[in-house]
Amino acid sequence: MKLPLQITWRNMDQSDAIETSIREHAEKLDQFCDHIMSCRVVIEVPHGHQHKGKLYHISIDITAPGAEIVVKRDPAKHSAHEDIYVSIRDSFEAAKRQLQDYVRKQRGDVKTHAQYD
Repeated sequence: MKLPLQITWRNMDQSDAIETSIREHAEKLDQFCDHIMSCRVVIEVPHGHQHKGKLYHISIDITAPGAEIVVKRDPAKHSAHEDIYVSIRDSFEAAKRQLQDYVRKQRGDVKTHAQYD
């Protein structure tokens, strides 16, 4: 990455273990695609009264030449996101899939459909 990884914590205290996990996932993305200019990660615990445990919102914003990749995971749809590490893993997996699409487009590997008149 050209710029350092940015991690923002909202409504929760910073954790060295969580930060280490995020940095490891971001490093894997950087090894996969060396065109990444910057990566910003926001970890948020929404306010409100919930009957279940905390659900974590993870947002990842990756900037690459000619593209901005944004991943936002809605924890209401994923009860497994009561575990911060599962939320982080799922978010970075989604980012990796989007990066794979970006790399394919950069290489020209995207299939085109024939136009019929």
